[in-house]
Amino acid sequence: MDETETAPSPSRADSSRSRLVEAAVRAFAEKGFHGTTTRDIATGAQMSPAALYVHHRSKEELLFVISREGHLATLELLRRARAADPDPAEQLRQAVRDFAVHHARGHTRARIVNYELAALSEPHLAEINGLRRAIDAELRGIVVDGVATGRFACPDPRIAAAAVLSMGIDLARWYREGGGWSPEDVGERYAEIALRIVGA
Repeated sequence: MDETETAPSPSRADSSRSRLVEAAVRAFAEKGFHGTTTRDIATGAQMSPAALYVHHRSKEELLFVISREGHLATLELLRRARAADPDPAEQLRQAVRDFAVHHARGHTRARIVNYELAALSEPHLAEINGLRRAIDAELRGIVVDGVATGRFACPDPRIAAAAVLSMGIDLARWYREGGGWSPEDVGERYAEIALRIVGA
C-alpha cells in the first residue's frame, strides 16, 4: 500500500520521518540544499515523492528539523558539562571534549547544520539563532566563571568563548574518518587547546 493512501500509524510515521531526515542529510551533504530536490530525498528514503509531504511540508522544513536537532544536542551537552563539576576548568574540558567528539562523529550532519543556515525561512532561522545564542551563552558563562574565580586569565571572555566554539564548529568542515585521529583523540586535544586559550 502506498504511504499516501492512508494515514500511517504513529510508529510507522516516526520511522518514515527518520528515514526522510537521514536521506535529506545524505542528499544535502552531496548536493547542497539548493541542489537537492524533494525527489532526491524521497528516492534516498525509498519512498514516493508524494509521501514526503505526508511527513514534512517542504525540504526547508527537513533542513530545519536537522538543524534544530543538532543545535539542541549541542546545547544539552554544554549544559551537562556545566552541571557536572563546580570547577570551570573541568567544565570547559568536558564541554569542549564532548562538543568536539559530537561534531567529529556527526561531521556530515554538523556541516549541514552549520553551513546551510541561509536556506532556512525567517521564522525557522530566528528559532535556530535563539538556540545558537543559548549555546554561546553557556560556553561564555563557563569562561566568565573561570575568570571570576581566578581559574582562567583571559582579557576578553567573550572572544575566548567565540574562539573555542569556532574551533569546534570547524571540525565539521575538515574531519573525516580514517584521517589518523579518532573523535576521542580530537576531543582530548581540543580540550587542552581550549584551556590554553582561556589561560587556565
